[in-house]
Amino acid sequence: MFDIEEELKKLPEKPGVYIMKDENDAIIYVGKAKILKNRVRQYFRNTKNQPPKVKAMVKHIKEFEYIVTDSEMEALILECNLIKLHKPHYNIMLKDDKMYPYIKITVNEDFPRIFVTRNYVRDNAKYIGPITDALAVKEMIETIHKLFPIRKCKKVFPRDIGKERPCLNYHIGQCKAPCDGLISKEEYRKYIDEAILLIEGKHEEIAKKMRLEMEEASENLEFEKAMAIRDKLKSIKSIAEKQKMANTGLGDCDVIAFARAYNEGIVQVFFIRGGKMTGREHFLLDNVDGIERGEVITDFVKQFYSGTAFVPKEIIVQDDIVSEEKEIIEGFLSDIKGSKVTITAPQKGEKKKLVDLASKNAIIVFEQTGERLKREEKRTVGAVSQIQKALGIDKEIVRIEAYDISNTQGFDSVGSMVVFEKGKAKRSDYRKFKIKTVIGANDFASMEEVLTRRFKRGLSSEDNGSFSKMPDLIMMDGGKIQVNAGKSILEKFGLDIPICGMIKDDRHRTRGLIYNDEEIYMPLSSEGFLLVTRIQDEVHRFAIEYHRKLREKNALHSVLDDIKGVGEKRRKALMKHFGSVENISKAEVSDLLEVEGMNIKVAESVYAFFRGIKV
Repeated sequence: MFDIEEELKKLPEKPGVYIMKDENDAIIYVGKAKILKNRVRQYFRNTKNQPPKVKAMVKHIKEFEYIVTDSEMEALILECNLIKLHKPHYNIMLKDDKMYPYIKITVNEDFPRIFVTRNYVRDNAKYIGPITDALAVKEMIETIHKLFPIRKCKKVFPRDIGKERPCLNYHIGQCKAPCDGLISKEEYRKYIDEAILLIEGKHEEIAKKMRLEMEEASENLEFEKAMAIRDKLKSIKSIAEKQKMANTGLGDCDVIAFARAYNEGIVQVFFIRGGKMTGREHFLLDNVDGIERGEVITDFVKQFYSGTAFVPKEIIVQDDIVSEEKEIIEGFLSDIKGSKVTITAPQKGEKKKLVDLASKNAIIVFEQTGERLKREEKRTVGAVSQIQKALGIDKEIVRIEAYDISNTQGFDSVGSMVVFEKGKAKRSDYRKFKIKTVIGANDFASMEEVLTRRFKRGLSSEDNGSFSKMPDLIMMDGGKIQVNAGKSILEKFGLDIPICGMIKDDRHRTRGLIYNDEEIYMPLSSEGFLLVTRIQDEVHRFAIEYHRKLREKNALHSVLDDIKGVGEKRRKALMKHFGSVENISKAEVSDLLEVEGMNIKVAESVYAFFRGIKV
């Protein structure tokens, strides 16, 4: 048994990460510490002055682990990675996982390319972004390729020069064919430099140069050339109009402000690149109730920039981050960027005005989404609370696992497991099981097999995935038979987890729950009852979907894969050509020979198979 007081004495005076666990061995909080001994002990000492959320968490801590690191920087990186991996209940969580497009210019190549990417890699290429408007960046790249003869191919130079003839883009004037040595690196680089100026919003420099070229072409009576340049100037003007935004006078920076309601928060971020605002975005945070604003901003900065592709040279925040973490976070971000990064909380001036503007936007977003958040809270966390109250369970319910069995007259039996956390479906944790040990329609034995495999895997020391998280409540699609099967397996593994059945009426509609051999009824219009209905429908849908795929796969296998010479490719080709097994069975040899990849020997084999002829 884990003795917290004894383990506190063993804590080292070194930096590292600590991991708090509850009675089910689930990770409920991850934190970092400059000195593990001092930080972890704070949770169990002087509890009167702790915020309500910390007090609630400490009540659930049954044991803790820690990982010693060589530096506080390593601890910070490890903390970010563990939070993303385990998504602990009491950590402030960045709910969004947005990947924004960047414009990438491969200036590290002899003949650079310009294209859109969502992957930021330290490869000495030039990245411009992030750009929140994906459509706008796509239009920008298309215009760039119309204005400048820059290659689109992925050939490697100088290795591939002269290996192939120039492609269509060369013949229509949209590429100068560096693949055939028809343009020098110096001349090609001029086009790249002009394209970069255009992307960065320095339109006038290019337009001035093009106007001079247009006038010169007109004087030389090269009217077609002059008209082509005129059309390019129109395109540049169009881009300039779309990019027109107030110049902030700043370089590359992000402006961050925060607003909250209930247990959720919204962080508004303005992206400023080259002094111009290139976009804005808001991000949802969970578990922010009762947490100081500076601490919320601190956790957002750590989580967001540890996963984003670009870190600006300055991060301007509405509330300063936690003072004891500021230096280490700035160092962490500087390492990611490769140059110095500063975090500032301005009190006056232009930066303060930008922060205030971001703050107003965050509040507006909340005003727009506040009612939605309240409704979502009622139908998820509120609904779980109603179920918990109806069942008379004292322990807080966070994770619900539901199970169902599906088969056709005892054949192709499958089991399904769906997961709901805080009242929301967590599809990444869904699992399906093909019944291996049960023959025939035996729901009791099939459910025992499914649960045995699930908890045996979850309790294995080798498993650190979704199975390692124990449910707070188990729901079975069915009545006493299914519930009793679940109880027998929980007893076998020594687990004390509430388990109930979801029962239906004569019309196959959700009627209520059966718990401890009693039927539990909830008002049909209550959020709790509606959540039970959604869970039952979802676990049934997931089981039926898997069962249908298995049936289709087996049906195809039994008919086509038993024919000599018919493998996966020919099977797909046959189905594509004829549309059904019935049509294949009626086909003549000449018809079969029309199928892609078919030869006379296999065609005769298919023909003979469906007519019972031995070959």
